[in-house]
Amino acid sequence: MFRITALPTDEVRAYQAGQPDAYGNAPERAVSDGGGNPCRHCLRYIPEGEEMLILAHRPFSETHPYAETGPIFLCAKPCARHEEGGEMPEALVNSPDYLIKGYGRDDRIVYGTGTVTPTDEISVAVARIFARDDVAYIHVRSSRNNCYQARIDRDQN
Repeated sequence: MFRITALPTDEVRAYQAGQPDAYGNAPERAVSDGGGNPCRHCLRYIPEGEEMLILAHRPFSETHPYAETGPIFLCAKPCARHEEGGEMPEALVNSPDYLIKGYGRDDRIVYGTGTVTPTDEISVAVARIFARDDVAYIHVRSSRNNCYQARIDRDQN
């Protein structure tokens, strides 16, 4: 099986306190319109009328050619981190499909793993990608805008 991993709480709390994003800018503040604003920490949609943060995020510890950076949303107020598990969180069930792709231990894309996958087939695609020994983890990204959504790790149980 696998577990869906949200952004770490310490990283999110730093952004909520105004820490600069991947481009050195303070997170922008906006108000959610209630649709299409998934928080990458609680993995729920930010409710209409609630304040949110928009910032550039790079889900890699170092810069290199494969270290993609893009916009993400976070709840402006502290929220509880999504509990890791194989169940699809709220933020990942409303889109018809997602781009998923495997990465090696060197944080490089493992070629041949990237696929736009219907939401109800993600579990099957994840199992197929994790069947490869050279895949350390998987990213879930928007199939239309390539925005980072969450990370999928192998279940250690």
